[in-house]
Amino acid sequence: MSVIDSIRSGLAPVHREGYPFILIGAAASVLLLWLVPPLGWIAVLITLWICYFFRDPERVTPVRPGLVVSPADGRVCLVGPAVPPVELGLGETALPRVCIFMNVFDVHVNRAPLAGRVTRIAYRPGKFLSADLDKASEDNERSGMVLDTAIGSVGVVQIAGLVARRIVSFVREGDSLAPGQRFGLIRFGSRVDVYLPAGTRPAVAEGQRAIAGETILADLASEGPEPTYRVD
Repeated sequence: MSVIDSIRSGLAPVHREGYPFILIGAAASVLLLWLVPPLGWIAVLITLWICYFFRDPERVTPVRPGLVVSPADGRVCLVGPAVPPVELGLGETALPRVCIFMNVFDVHVNRAPLAGRVTRIAYRPGKFLSADLDKASEDNERSGMVLDTAIGSVGVVQIAGLVARRIVSFVREGDSLAPGQRFGLIRFGSRVDVYLPAGTRPAVAEGQRAIAGETILADLASEGPEPTYRVD
């Protein structure tokens, strides 16, 4: 393998959602390098950071009935029972919830926590509080998705944060998702909440780092067969 091939294999591809921002940054960099070189180099660094932010690495997802994987990269900021957002239609009883906070340096492509059919997508406008606050799940702008799965209905909520201003969904109601499949993206710092079926015992703790599509949040069939793996 050549040096160039080695470098390429170590770089994560950039998601297409980042292309417009990268083109704007590149154009601004060229213009400023010509007019005001010091500012131009700053623009170059910002453009490189945008490339880094929109990176979309492959993930190896464990696949087995009952396994729930993290939908987001980041820090597990809250674990415990909470009433799901009313627009999800999951009832008024508190369900086990795991919240993952993504800072601006985390991968922001979100992945399906398990296989299922999208039965509901509900957007709700709101505030832009810091996404690691508990009240952000109620007050902030958010987009919720309900998956009809073999273990029951699972809610996944993308929540905008202090810096985030755009929640992007790649799926529609009626779509079927595989475990670890990309379903959306949030720009520039945010959070994803997962509402699990009643009685589920989360397998992660607050403060733990999670990797989208790989970290197991819960195992509802711990006595089942060994999982297979899906690369995406």
